[in-house]
Amino acid sequence: MRLSKNFTYEELIHSNVAERKGLKNRPKTKEEEKKVIENLRALCIEVLQPLRDYLGKPVVISSGYRSEEVNRMVGGVKGSQHLRGEAADIHVENTEHLLKIMHFIMDETDFDQLIWERDKAGTQWVHVSYRRYGVNKHQVLSSKELLFTTKK
Repeated sequence: MRLSKNFTYEELIHSNVAERKGLKNRPKTKEEEKKVIENLRALCIEVLQPLRDYLGKPVVISSGYRSEEVNRMVGGVKGSQHLRGEAADIHVENTEHLLKIMHFIMDETDFDQLIWERDKAGTQWVHVSYRRYGVNKHQVLSSKELLFTTKK
């Protein structure tokens, strides 16, 4: 199912962790799935597709929607926006690519949180979230530390 010109539902619910562990990374009910699809569609339309159009090349999503079980396994926070399909982690090639992505999202899109993430091994990625309802906070963080809030 297509969520936007270049993004599909299947790629935004894919999880390597779920695959390795033999888990289904799907919403539990049809009603929950409907909400997740609409949240992911909004994230794609408002943030991911404009980013893809700007870069002129694929945007690789390493994590989009997560079931509760998958979220626990990857060490996600309890109220993670990934659980509602409001967030995606974007694979980056290097720090220059990461900064280019972050600057575009900050300057050109509406977003809730934009996080420069890195693990103990030094792997980096960009976490971005978008809320369909309510106010998007425009928070820019680094490994969960608030750097600043942008004004729109």
